[in-house]
Amino acid sequence: MSKRDYYEILGVSRDVNDADLKKAYRRLAMKHHPDRNTDDKESEGKFKDAKEAYEVLSDPQKRAAYDQYGHAGVNPSMGGRPGAAGFGGGDFGDIFGDVFGDIFGGGRGGGGRSRVVRGADLRYNLELSLEDAVFGTEVSIRVPSMQSCDTCDGSGAKKGTTASTCTTCGGVGQVRMQQGFFSVQQTCPNCRGQGKTISDPCPDCHGRGRVQKKKTLSAKIPAGVDNGDRIRLAGEGEAGENGGPNGDLYVQIQVKPHSIFTRDENDLYCEMPISIATAALGGELEVPTLNGRLKLKIPAETQSGNLFRMRGKGVKQVRGGPVGDLLCRVQVETPVKLNSKQKELLREFDNSIQADGKQHSPKNDSWVDRVKRFIDDVKS
Repeated sequence: MSKRDYYEILGVSRDVNDADLKKAYRRLAMKHHPDRNTDDKESEGKFKDAKEAYEVLSDPQKRAAYDQYGHAGVNPSMGGRPGAAGFGGGDFGDIFGDVFGDIFGGGRGGGGRSRVVRGADLRYNLELSLEDAVFGTEVSIRVPSMQSCDTCDGSGAKKGTTASTCTTCGGVGQVRMQQGFFSVQQTCPNCRGQGKTISDPCPDCHGRGRVQKKKTLSAKIPAGVDNGDRIRLAGEGEAGENGGPNGDLYVQIQVKPHSIFTRDENDLYCEMPISIATAALGGELEVPTLNGRLKLKIPAETQSGNLFRMRGKGVKQVRGGPVGDLLCRVQVETPVKLNSKQKELLREFDNSIQADGKQHSPKNDSWVDRVKRFIDDVKS
């Protein structure tokens, strides 16, 4: 009886890719594996056929030979090329372990060593003044972290003694357990993945190889940093385990509120009160900046809320680029605690304004007109 086509056995097309080929084989292997179908000769045969088909089609050279010559191209007993692969029985677990091993942390067999673990990353919250954030600074910070124990040099064993290879896992740090037809790899329960046991632990670190310490670091803060920015100090995190690399330290920037300025990306904003007389007649004001004081000309008839831009007086971008601006918003201040003479003068001033009609209060008159139209529309 002629052998069935390998593609037909796996239920795939001849142009199937590697990923779909593996999926098709996994599905059949799971369904027909002998451990799941005890004393079922038909399933056993289907499993063997699927195993044979996948072994050929998953190998690029064998697949090319099979596509060109059929079964004769991969089986010498059928007159194929010398040196071609045959399928003389074999253990059910061989190719099954290769296909399913990645699900459970690797294939069968092979040696290993103690689990090398990278140290944890740390975060340090750093509060800065606006000035230090804008111009940059250098700060000293004290960071608590787990560091290698100096007493035992990180071995965890008392000075003069050494750790022993774990007898349960043989120093691998992991053990395999058979669950049905699956071989499951898991952390060794005896040494907890370390691959070694310590009978006489270090009195300072109690066998952990690490102790908590506080270390002082110098961190350079570049000019232009803002809320939420992070500065990475490589290798300044916690110490690794079993020779693993140190983690990193991330300095998280938090800028404290300023008494005068607020920041929006690279621009600075401030509010400045001005008198009614200055707003009406114009004048000159001294404006504070982070680099000193500057003069700002206020034109006549300035309204409350007007914004004046001072270019290049903001913040320089941390990664380069143009400097932001300083924007000053003026607020016309109503005078308070007037004496009787000042009140009288203000009434005379207001009477003279009213006598001239609408020309002195364009916004007020425009608003009154809009209110009147709104009321008329409602009535109608």
